[in-house]
Amino acid sequence: MPFYQYLTNQLPDGERIIERLLELRKQLKANVPQRTLEDTLLLATWNIREFDGPKYGRRMAEAYYYIAEIISHFDLVAVQEVNKDLDALNQVIRILGSHWKYIFTDETAGRAGNMERLAMLYDSRKITFGGLASEVVIPPRTVRTPDGKTVIEPARQLARTPFAVGWKSGWTDFVLTTVHIYYGEAKAEDPLRVQEISEIAEFLAKQSKSVGSWSHNYILLGDFNIFDPEDATMKALKDAKFNVPEELQNLPSNVARNKYYDQIAFMVRNDRFETTGKAGVFDFYETVFRESDEQIYVPYMGEGYLTTSAGKPRTNPGNYYRDWRTHQMSDHLPMWVELQINFSDAYLQRKLKEKQDAASRGALWTFRDPLLP
Repeated sequence: MPFYQYLTNQLPDGERIIERLLELRKQLKANVPQRTLEDTLLLATWNIREFDGPKYGRRMAEAYYYIAEIISHFDLVAVQEVNKDLDALNQVIRILGSHWKYIFTDETAGRAGNMERLAMLYDSRKITFGGLASEVVIPPRTVRTPDGKTVIEPARQLARTPFAVGWKSGWTDFVLTTVHIYYGEAKAEDPLRVQEISEIAEFLAKQSKSVGSWSHNYILLGDFNIFDPEDATMKALKDAKFNVPEELQNLPSNVARNKYYDQIAFMVRNDRFETTGKAGVFDFYETVFRESDEQIYVPYMGEGYLTTSAGKPRTNPGNYYRDWRTHQMSDHLPMWVELQINFSDAYLQRKLKEKQDAASRGALWTFRDPLLP
């Protein structure tokens, strides 16, 4: 649970923040499974809009409390759009407490990279960093020219370098790769967007089959900027044999609930990795920064709420509020899935079956505990 020692009803807005936190906690309890100590792992991905970018200035302290509360209901959260300045991330970690840790990339340089970082936040009491941390680089290709020569062709790297980390929890280990795929033009199937998804998915699929791979369980998640599950962007993910849980296949993840930007996809190679069938997206705007709260936040939005940058009166200030609040929370909703990480029963049952099978064949079956002399 987060730490709220600095939050009192004597602070400016303190009473409202406390009341909304109570409502948010109630909503989370109703919509997200309870965290367990050793049976399940709650994994989430969340694009937190320009975290923290300069467009509307720093987030209010209120927003950090709500963001931390949401993250605290999961065990491992991949975050996209982390800004070069890490102050916002550090503010959230401070509220979450010392048992929460993070791993993040350097910012991606260049206009397309937007100076963004990718990060993973995790509860160190529940999940262990496995030692593997890598920014993914697509390798060059060997191609044959029209005149029959073989040449090495450098690969175009993704606009924002993907981040892969190895994790262990319970009986399970996996490589988690988070991405923020190129957006480009505001159309469903921007060719470069399709190419990026295809390249990262195919590369990871090959890695998962490699004998020397740190783990053979791969999870690919993040903001893919997929407009619709029937688009070529989703097809590129599936063509590489990544599987999206049925529970997530038709869940839009943007605030307007009409786009399928965020995805969680799996490529599993052993019998100690499976989902529980529970997954979803969490709409925090049901309890915080609600549309009905617009007038509460007028003093915080400044002159821009009523006046455009050109100095003209706004005809619909509500549109400004709806955009402003996404820079407090986000224009994406966190997407989550629950994983099974305790396979003790299956292991013991398999051992019992081995003994029974050996007995039926008349073979000698012995078991020696390596801890005993």
